Amino acid sequence: MQSMQLPDCRNLGVNLRILLLISSMMMMAAFLISPNFSQVFNMLLVLASNVVPILFVSLLLLYVIAPVIKNVPYVIGIFLVCVITVLATVGLFYVNRLFLYNDIEPSLIRSIGFTLICTLVVIGYFNLRRRALSPSINEARLQALQARIRPHFLYNCINGVLSIVRTDPKRAETALEDMADLFRVLMADNRDLVPLDKEIELCKQYCALEKLRLGERLMVVWQIDETLLKVNIPPLVLQPLLENAVYHGIEPLENGGEILVLVEHRAKQLHIQLQNPICKKNNHHKGNHMALANIRERLSLHFDAEASLTSHITENHYKVEIILPLNL
Repeated sequence: MQSMQLPDCRNLGVNLRILLLISSMMMMAAFLISPNFSQVFNMLLVLASNVVPILFVSLLLLYVIAPVIKNVPYVIGIFLVCVITVLATVGLFYVNRLFLYNDIEPSLIRSIGFTLICTLVVIGYFNLRRRALSPSINEARLQALQARIRPHFLYNCINGVLSIVRTDPKRAETALEDMADLFRVLMADNRDLVPLDKEIELCKQYCALEKLRLGERLMVVWQIDETLLKVNIPPLVLQPLLENAVYHGIEPLENGGEILVLVEHRAKQLHIQLQNPICKKNNHHKGNHMALANIRERLSLHFDAEASLTSHITENHYKVEIILPLNL
């Protein structure tokens, strides 16, 4: 079942979307209630003078109590948001009456009604947006599972385990545990954020399995700021990128190569960079776009405009970088 969640009012992208939605509703209202077309602009100014202060006060209050709303059931969260916006409306109505009274002041009931309509429309929009983006989570899990069972992967893993079961039974046992952990994560409901160290652990298990097949051809260098290990990120974000690096970067090269995974903190942002060598003759990077598009959708679902994924090819390397907001 899809989890219901209110938008995070501490997210810049969310606030920008709210501003655009309310502005659109004000323009629509001005067009509908103006006696003639020439009065639309004047009516828009009147509406803005009353709505904009309520909007900014409401966003400020929602920013303050965002952690509380995040941890309550969806319906209760909607009720709290409506209460806050109504309180902001009532408070600014009486402030306007006491200090800024003018002849075009709207009635209190009409102001509350417009506020509730706007609030419910905004909540409905974000609910529809989340529903539209949520299938990408299931798609990511399916793609990852299909990648796990793509031709020869499972076969190579089992053969790798069999080849060392007599000479190195401990390593064979570890490899089987890694395979079990991979399938467990891929089959789980990966909607919630997970600590970065869990994603890195999954990636290292994947690399250990690939090393059974590629041996010394596969080298992975981890440069990780350990203070970031408990930062929450969407699951199955780094692992598919690492898989692409192995499949498109290391396998085609006769002598293999080195994959660099860099995790660092820059300007209140989490930067994750993955770099792998390229094989110019095979031009394998055409297959990366589907995974990248899916990851972008899931980043947008969780972090809106505050997260990004970029990729580019240099002379000898392919680089992917993910940027996430960081609240330490």
